[in-house]
Amino acid sequence: MIVVYGSINIDLIGHAPSLMRPGETVLGSTLEFAPGGKGANQALAAARAGAGVKMVGCIGEDEFAGRALALLREAEIDLSFVRRMDRHTGVAMIVVDDAGENMITVLPGANSRLSATALDQAGITAEDTLLLQLETPLEGVAAAAARARAAGAMVVLNLAPYRDFPRDLLKDVSVLVVNEGEMAGLLEKLDAPEMAPEKAVAWLSETLDLTVVATLGGKGAIACEAGDIVKVPALKITPVDTVGAGDTFVGYLAAGLAEGRALKSALELAATAAGLACLKPGAQPAIPERDLVDEKLAG
Repeated sequence: MIVVYGSINIDLIGHAPSLMRPGETVLGSTLEFAPGGKGANQALAAARAGAGVKMVGCIGEDEFAGRALALLREAEIDLSFVRRMDRHTGVAMIVVDDAGENMITVLPGANSRLSATALDQAGITAEDTLLLQLETPLEGVAAAAARARAAGAMVVLNLAPYRDFPRDLLKDVSVLVVNEGEMAGLLEKLDAPEMAPEKAVAWLSETLDLTVVATLGGKGAIACEAGDIVKVPALKITPVDTVGAGDTFVGYLAAGLAEGRALKSALELAATAAGLACLKPGAQPAIPERDLVDEKLAG
């Protein structure tokens, strides 16, 4: 079972010819509503990858709550430990330009009430994988990681969205997933010099004593596990929207590792799924089903 402890949002997605600069107003075209939140996105990706998934998170007592859970419910994710709070459901305001790039502002709302007590109630065992991000209060993320590690579970942390965090959080992590910006932030936090991705994942893996996975956009992904470097390419595509690619990668990676795949095989699965997610707009609506990913891998 993959237990996802994290955020649940509703995404407000606007489309515009270009992304705005500070002080600039850009006239856009369309507005869409879609379920989102890094925790919920990754939960749905893991479920569509074929894993059993339990979601631990918070929503509000508002009209957005039902929309935010709609696709998780459709995917038969266990929502028994999603709590309703007296704050608004988390909202992500997203603008996507004609090249598929995006800018995102997140208003956490009910997500700011999530604590590790919810994980205690949900329960976690040595057979489970705990999947974490940084879109909910950090003290809860750290406590959840500690509880899961003490139970013998694998702990996968996506260091996103990047913000300052207590270094002690990393001591309970089994697999750390970063993009290039997050990896640069982590190196700076550790007072390390800038490094090329291959050297950086190796240095971080050795220094932190965990498996490090870095996504490199169109250059694929690279990882280091116990001193061994693994690389996989990205799909050759013309992206429509990259907003859901990172969360799709993380959810599929966690599912691949949980089903016992070797790291390279799990990376190939995740990178293929992330590429396919760039071919549709939105985050959760774009996450591909496992049969499409397997078909692409086989072809």
